[in-house]
Amino acid sequence: MRRVLSVVAVAVVVLGLAGTGWAAESTLEKINRTGVFTVGARSASPPFGYINKQNEWVGFSIDLARLVHKNIEKKLNKAIKFELKESTPATRIPLLSSVAVDLISGTMTDTRPRRDSVDFSLTFFVTGAQFLVKEGSPIRGIQDIAGKRVGAQQGSTNERIIRERVPQAQLVVFPDQAAAFTALVQGRVDTYTNDGIQLAGIKAKAPNPAEWKIVGDFYSYEPYGMAMRKNDSDFRAVVNNALMEAIEGGEYFKLYDKWFGPKGELPYPMTDDVKRFLIYEVVPK
Repeated sequence: MRRVLSVVAVAVVVLGLAGTGWAAESTLEKINRTGVFTVGARSASPPFGYINKQNEWVGFSIDLARLVHKNIEKKLNKAIKFELKESTPATRIPLLSSVAVDLISGTMTDTRPRRDSVDFSLTFFVTGAQFLVKEGSPIRGIQDIAGKRVGAQQGSTNERIIRERVPQAQLVVFPDQAAAFTALVQGRVDTYTNDGIQLAGIKAKAPNPAEWKIVGDFYSYEPYGMAMRKNDSDFRAVVNNALMEAIEGGEYFKLYDKWFGPKGELPYPMTDDVKRFLIYEVVPK
């Protein structure tokens, strides 16, 4: 009887551990089993991820995700399907947690609170938050938004910072960038705040770019990283190695020039400090 009870007890413990993820497959195991690598990306955040006039899903962060895809195929030594799924600031962590996607590659800032929920790759882009206003607006920066209607994306770092630093601002939260800009065009908000590079993308794509102005110094530091499920070091190594090889081999800078160079989708010159920072992220072989 004691022996039977011991066997039952062990079985209960094993089943309990399995229920908590002890027996869960890793991301590479899941990709190897399904033959699909699914990436959460933005469809309306040029030039990182958006649908172009040819109805193609393109962008800088999507190109970087394709480099990760190639490294996964090399690691698994087999062909893997590359799949994209829409993600927003409000849905990207739930998409990862539910295993609906394997990686988030977009405009997600690496923050300490977010690291409680997900792991991040090395930083692949650096920017900071600013404001988009109509020409002639009295708003010149964060010091001018008290009492003003400020649009922000739900779940973004910009939303959190505005709530903390300027509680007098009338914060209006939107599910995505397109909805926020529409509200700004219609006069339902006085300004829209987001990372400077994203505001530059909106301005460039607007019907009349000259009507809009990006104002204010960076009021935040926004290092973008790719996000993945926690405690999966083998997959994180595959992602980071793909980025480091692209930086070291020059492919990263070719892609940056494609999207942000003088003839790119959105000219946004890389500073020497940022280039040096990216190169220093590459660890020796």
